[in-house]
Amino acid sequence: MPSFSSLSFISRRKALAWLTGGVLAASAALVAPHAAAAQPLRIGYQKSASLLTLLKAQGSLEKRLAPLGVEVKWVEFPAGPQLLEGLNIGAVDVGAVGEAPPIFAQAAGANFIYAGYDPASPEAEAIVVPKDSTIRSVAELKGKRVALNKGSNVHYLLVKLLEKHGLKYTDIQVVFLPPADARAAFERGAVDAWAIWDPFLAATEKQIGARVLADGSGVVNNFFYYLAARDYAKANGKVLDALFDEINSNAVWLKANIKEAAARIAPEQGLAPEVVELALRRYQFNAKPVTDAILAEQQKLADTFFELKLIPKRIEVRQASVLANR
Repeated sequence: MPSFSSLSFISRRKALAWLTGGVLAASAALVAPHAAAAQPLRIGYQKSASLLTLLKAQGSLEKRLAPLGVEVKWVEFPAGPQLLEGLNIGAVDVGAVGEAPPIFAQAAGANFIYAGYDPASPEAEAIVVPKDSTIRSVAELKGKRVALNKGSNVHYLLVKLLEKHGLKYTDIQVVFLPPADARAAFERGAVDAWAIWDPFLAATEKQIGARVLADGSGVVNNFFYYLAARDYAKANGKVLDALFDEINSNAVWLKANIKEAAARIAPEQGLAPEVVELALRRYQFNAKPVTDAILAEQQKLADTFFELKLIPKRIEVRQASVLANR
């Protein structure tokens, strides 16, 4: 893999301003180097998050942070909601998830900030049915059993696809299952359809011939968010700067070398390289700072979930960002 020292994501000063705001940036700058070094960087990740899985396998972040005396600890979670629970209780400092988990976490009182996001990847999530299913459209899901991971990005996908095809959320039978259990239920016919994201989506297409009923194209954005515990972001701007620099450096290499990247990621995910490659081609990797426009899109999810009584109170997404006081 080539050296990425010349492909800096953002300068340290800009990273501090971005992640913590002007006042907090000044506070972070006063933290002595040995203070940051005393605290490891605990990254919550899912094996399905291919770019972070590649970053972990390559070990480049560990090398980057070694001069700062910062140890990297990777904490695996089965899906986004569980990862956000880890962030909420202080088990991890940084994590990456889809659109919906942060909404549920903020509603539960988690103290985090949106540290960045990857561009929209609507084709990387879909509702699938068995290859021999008689269901040919989303409208035909009425009265059917649809599996999904509660509070995940596909939760919103399902809501918006139903809406597009004239159905209400209550018109179907939602079965909440994590990916592994949902796959098993899908294969044995215990559910009629499954709302799922890549690489699980690619795996079920390649391995058992599942048919895509509809993906997120033209319906949802499917952004990928990087979150950080607020206190950690305040005190560790240089560490987060290095993290995002490595994320984007690896992203540049991945997109230019998809087959090789898939071969490296496949053993970590326990999938065939061709499955991983299909998933990688549907994701966009280019971490950027959150903006007012991005937060407005995320607010739409929050409002939808509140209207459906999936979260207990209305939340202001902007309050979980460094733009809150601007």
